[in-house]
Amino acid sequence: MSVETEETHKIIFLVEDNKADIRLIQEALKTSSLPHQVVTVRDGIDAMAYLRQEGEYADALRPDLILLDLNLPRKDGREVLAEIKSDPKLKRIPVVVLTTSKNEDDIYHSYDLHVNCYITKSRNLAQLFQIVKGIEEFWFATATLPSE
Repeated sequence: MSVETEETHKIIFLVEDNKADIRLIQEALKTSSLPHQVVTVRDGIDAMAYLRQEGEYADALRPDLILLDLNLPRKDGREVLAEIKSDPKLKRIPVVVLTTSKNEDDIYHSYDLHVNCYITKSRNLAQLFQIVKGIEEFWFATATLPSE
């Protein structure tokens, strides 16, 4: 991959255990005109291994945006968020919690852990597509992000 390609193709790191949600989010992202690649893992242990480029993820590319579910197997999304935001090499990567939880404790706790945004997933397909499109447009077309 060339440097130019790396600069123009955004890496979206989707941490989600539900296969149906993964498929829907990927379908929503396919409608985007912004060049991107979606990398998916299904639990918190693999998420941290990918981000820290450990084991099978030694050659992993640094994501430009993390979409994180809270209720994950093996390592909870709350733990993953805490580890990301306390790691000097990872803490600047924007993290959007994308979850079904509307629990106020989850919302407050996520912001206490310095999440960049908390969004509740919709079970309505059209609304979910609109949410994902809005996330992508804001983080890649509107916001200015650090390069590292």
